[in-house]
Amino acid sequence: MLGRFSTYLSNDIAIDLGTANTLVYIKGSGIVLNEPSVVAVDQKTKKVYAVGHDAKAMLGKTPDHIVAIRPMKDGVIADFEITEVMLREFIRKSQKKRFFIRPRIVISVPSGITEVERRAVIDSAQNAGAREVYLVAEPIAAAIGVGLPVDKPSGNMVIDIGGGTTEIAVIALNGIVTDISIRVGGDKMDEVIVQHIKKAYNLLIGDQTAEQVKMTIGSATNLGQEREMEIKGRDLVSGIPKTLRISSVEIREALAEPMSQIVAALKTALEQTPPELAADIVDRGIVMTGGGSKLGGIDVLLKEETNLPINVVEDPLTCVVLGTGKILGNLHVYERIIMKSTRL
Repeated sequence: MLGRFSTYLSNDIAIDLGTANTLVYIKGSGIVLNEPSVVAVDQKTKKVYAVGHDAKAMLGKTPDHIVAIRPMKDGVIADFEITEVMLREFIRKSQKKRFFIRPRIVISVPSGITEVERRAVIDSAQNAGAREVYLVAEPIAAAIGVGLPVDKPSGNMVIDIGGGTTEIAVIALNGIVTDISIRVGGDKMDEVIVQHIKKAYNLLIGDQTAEQVKMTIGSATNLGQEREMEIKGRDLVSGIPKTLRISSVEIREALAEPMSQIVAALKTALEQTPPELAADIVDRGIVMTGGGSKLGGIDVLLKEETNLPINVVEDPLTCVVLGTGKILGNLHVYERIIMKSTRL
């Protein structure tokens, strides 16, 4: 009775706590927030200047005493205090009115995180105002968000390419049968683009410029039409600003390393899949989610490497938070899916 009464006095929340973006889902309202996982802090006073979109706009443009921090790295918490501040602000923004009882929160996390990293996420959420915290592995949340029959005795393979990690899992009977998690994602792609421009042209560009290059002319394989774009940065020899034109060919070559790591991880996951479930994957194909799946031709590359159908979902960025939201609404149904964590 008390538990039922509590649901009317609190607003339960599902969170996709990503390296690049954080999405918040409110029970009964859907996705209410989608902002970059960035916090701008004054190092002298420790005052928080901005969180989310406003903070991301400051990346690489702040005075020395103000730093724009991304507290999540490789899908896990790198800065405990800043993550707590960010979560508290996102929870505040997403709740239009105050409730008497603190919310229950379900958070999606990489399937390969350690026990210490799990505790860090739970503690951050509790300190940010959560009454109870539940964790769920991102591949399962993505599969549920897409609408795959994860409770059936048939194999469903999901590859979720996020900002910090790539999660590959075969799911059956509400559990992960095969699971590969590598710390390669959108951030790694941006990093190799920065390094390529620096090495080839002695030009230093920022992470936001690299992300723009990736999204505009980046591709995983030759799509038949090469493109060019203009970028601006600082010449490392003369020290003055410089403009440069780069082609999609060289960006594809720069992206070859992270692409090969994702392909290798996918092949490893397929090798570890039981034969009966492998047969289901041949019939159903592989479902791709996450922001990284929007890279041009990445589905074509994976299809060439595996000879399996690759299906990129319509809105890959929201699958995880939508699945986490479904779990939030039916915690008793998905009890086996929730990741257990022992207090240290």
